[in-house]
Amino acid sequence: MRQRIPATCARIADSDTFNYAIFGVILANAVVLGLETYDSISRDAGGLLETLNDVFLGVFVVELAIRLVGFGSRPQDFFKSGWNVFDFVVVAASFAPGLRENATLLRIVRLARIVRIVRLLPDLRILVTAMARSLPAVASLGVLVVLLLYVYGIVGWVIFDEHAPEEYGTVGQAMLTLFVMLSLENLPDNIELGLELSTWTVLYFISYTLLAAFLIFNLLIGVVITSLEEAHEIESRREDQQRREAAAATDDPTDDRRVELISQLQDLRRTLEAVEHDIKAMDEPAA
Repeated sequence: MRQRIPATCARIADSDTFNYAIFGVILANAVVLGLETYDSISRDAGGLLETLNDVFLGVFVVELAIRLVGFGSRPQDFFKSGWNVFDFVVVAASFAPGLRENATLLRIVRLARIVRIVRLLPDLRILVTAMARSLPAVASLGVLVVLLLYVYGIVGWVIFDEHAPEEYGTVGQAMLTLFVMLSLENLPDNIELGLELSTWTVLYFISYTLLAAFLIFNLLIGVVITSLEEAHEIESRREDQQRREAAAATDDPTDDRRVELISQLQDLRRTLEAVEHDIKAMDEPAA
């Protein structure tokens, strides 16, 4: 009987119906949170909205309990997932002492409950993971951009200090002008400004555009694509681990066999993708 309850909770937590229901509750919570921003609605139906928020919190507590019980005799494994930790902190924060007396903190905590929708959407979860993994590379790229802006800002100040003091009067103004130029929106105006001084200034703007607007953005795209591939791999391993834990919570040997077959299929798919990549790499020189 003790083994049957965790197994039942694990099946419920992994079922699409359960996740769709929680998804609907989160959306409803978002609607109620938005309605509270209208003074007329909040004045006429404030009590009802407050009651609905409490009902949503109760649903989230039950959901968290089901997921936690699903881990059976090893509830500590629940906290190995960052998403589970986030869910637990967000729901537990709603019971912090004095929270209801602080309207701002209460709204922030309720808003954080809406963010939980990320864990229920695999594609969105992959995007968030990719963003997190790309932060170190993006930070390094940001340093490169600042260095590039500074070097070209100094050169721009030397060239245009007297001719265009509003745009290039100081290195700070020059860097700001060049930063806006990353979007290429004001590039024609700057080229026209430079032509008033000398035709050689075109080289300054063309070199900056090639390095900053094209090279830097292509590097950024490369970083994002690499992070997405890594996020897909992480999500695949996470799903495989969840299937193994769910199978371990049941006494049915066919569950273990099913998980093993799925894992083998995933390994085969990755091997085929690697072989396809190698074949394409071999064909490129010949082409």
